[in-house]
Amino acid sequence: MFKDRLRATRLSRGFTAQTLADQLCMGLRNYQKYESGDARPTFEGLVTLADFLSVPTDFLLGRDDYLKSLGVSVDVSLECPPRRPRPQKNR
Repeated sequence: MFKDRLRATRLSRGFTAQTLADQLCMGLRNYQKYESGDARPTFEGLVTLADFLSVPTDFLLGRDDYLKSLGVSVDVSLECPPRRPRPQKNR
């Protein structure tokens, strides 16, 4: 869920993956691992992402019921273009 929310939020805000990688002071490939689900950010990285994207950390973590109980809504469409398929490794 985190990977999908992160990607949808980034796209809805009009940022490139490189822009978010730069905000986290990391390489593009490492950031892309967040959106593919192969890695997760540190607590500090999660907070940096949420602050930069102007969303609560709970939104990125999929805690919708909790946010709803507080009366918080987030203006991010979770619809986004499909991911490109990963290249197959030759054996």
